[in-house]
Amino acid sequence: MFGRDRSVPKQQPERQTVSTGTNGSTGSIVNNNPSPQPVGTAPLTNSKIDTVIGAGCRMNGILQSEGGVRIDGVFDGTVQIQGNLVVGEMATIVADIQAYNITVSGTVKGNITANKIEIMETGKVWGDLNVNSLLLNEGAFLRGNTNMNGDMEPPVIESPKVVMPRLVAPPEDDDNL
Repeated sequence: MFGRDRSVPKQQPERQTVSTGTNGSTGSIVNNNPSPQPVGTAPLTNSKIDTVIGAGCRMNGILQSEGGVRIDGVFDGTVQIQGNLVVGEMATIVADIQAYNITVSGTVKGNITANKIEIMETGKVWGDLNVNSLLLNEGAFLRGNTNMNGDMEPPVIESPKVVMPRLVAPPEDDDNL
């Protein structure tokens, strides 16, 4: 009665797989959480954080996720995220990064490909950026080349036309009449 006996399927809990190499020093995290959007569409601008690498964590390898990720610790390797990436103030990342939107409050050394990147006051980036939108807050540090994508053509600017001054005839004397 009143819909109480309808069965609602439970969502599967998020599953992460961590694998390490033979010496245990390299690894990769694959976030197997199903994507809230169909593949090939842009994530929501307010996408939630699915995975957190804490401040006391030190990792190296390949980080892949379909959702949002926050890194507060140290990461060395490659980051490939379909969602948003938040680099915390105490984070240090040495990696090439691909993500949808990126907010950097910590330190990043590596090339970045993203739709939008915002470097906060405490953020420092050493590497080349390939982005659609870039926002640098006062105090932010960026060392590298920036390539902004887009189909925007530069405006046609004509050089100014030079106007030759006109010669003015001297006034005639009315006394000679």
